[in-house]
Amino acid sequence: MTKTRKQELINTFQQQFELKMQELSLSYNNISIYQQAFSHSSFINDFNMGRLEHNERLEFLGDAVLELTVSRFLYDQYPHLPEGDLTKMRANIVCEPSLVIFANKIHLNTLILLGKGEEKTGGRTRPSLVADVFEAFVGALYLDQGLDVVKTFAESVIFPFVEDEQLMGAVDFKTKFQEYVHQRYLGQLQYRIIKEDGPAHNKKFTSEVQLNHEAIAQGTGRTKKESEQKAAEKAFLALTQKE
Repeated sequence: MTKTRKQELINTFQQQFELKMQELSLSYNNISIYQQAFSHSSFINDFNMGRLEHNERLEFLGDAVLELTVSRFLYDQYPHLPEGDLTKMRANIVCEPSLVIFANKIHLNTLILLGKGEEKTGGRTRPSLVADVFEAFVGALYLDQGLDVVKTFAESVIFPFVEDEQLMGAVDFKTKFQEYVHQRYLGQLQYRIIKEDGPAHNKKFTSEVQLNHEAIAQGTGRTKKESEQKAAEKAFLALTQKE
């Protein structure tokens, strides 16, 4: 591949990157570090660039920055959950499938610099590759703009979407709340569906949790189970915060 082709790809990347940062309401100082974040090893190999010019070092850094940022969010958001539950939640948020979801929401894969062969074999949509780029981008953002900007980015791109079935699967709030009520002899719990909305393929359920036949919290989800889990979570957090 020629130097001209390489420069064309880089120029296109820089133009698209400028637009993407505007779209994300983010500033940047050093575009070269972001170019590295989006440079897959196949791109580096195609143009015989330096062996450390791909994004793997930034991916390493971004992974740690994400863990810290998400850990702080969960620590503040769930003050009454023990370390084990917080660890499960964090693992569900920073795992590959979740990172791909976050990356795809902002279409980061359109910016990836790939080698010709990797492009042809669908590398741009390969989950592991997309997740790695998301981590590398976070690493670059941290180096270029600092931890506060990473937190602002996460508040927009990650945190609004983490309270989903993937997170509810990490902590069984129904069981946790049942144990809490039982240990304190607070009475009898029961759940009931109080509302169903939407078409059959995209229903939303609203559940109510009752303590001694008195409604204490509601939760909404895409399944009955998820709505009950969210109701239990709200009830559990509400009661524990009073202690």
